[in-house]
Amino acid sequence: MLKEKLETDLTSALKAHDEVRKRTLRAVLTAVTNEEKSGAARELSDDEIVKVLARELKKRKEAAEAFANGGRAEQAQAEREEGAVLEQYLPKQLSDDEIAALVREAIEETGAEGPRAMGAVMKVVNPKVAGRAEGGRVAAEVKRQLAS
Repeated sequence: MLKEKLETDLTSALKAHDEVRKRTLRAVLTAVTNEEKSGAARELSDDEIVKVLARELKKRKEAAEAFANGGRAEQAQAEREEGAVLEQYLPKQLSDDEIAALVREAIEETGAEGPRAMGAVMKVVNPKVAGRAEGGRVAAEVKRQLAS
């Protein structure tokens, strides 16, 4: 199970004195625990943990960008390092070509035409890309294909 792997890797990071990995895994495990407690007080499935990891990665990317724009390169680099640790636990990200192909299939499947059909296409595409591509990238491709 993914949670057990995170816990095992945290123990390894503690023994190796790997500060970045230790800090990142502690934060992620805290987020997972908070998610478990906020719901029906149950253990999260691996898919749900992947969603938590993706959310944490998104936070790191946004924070790194904000720090970089604010002239705080050291903090931006720390956020990027944490993001790199998180990416190791996420499924391989889809390429732009793979996203385009999935969007094309969804458009054919739904018979969608024009920008107004974006919601219908996204409804079909999202389960297929879950955790393997950022929503913004998928939405941009859907808009691009529906516009043409």
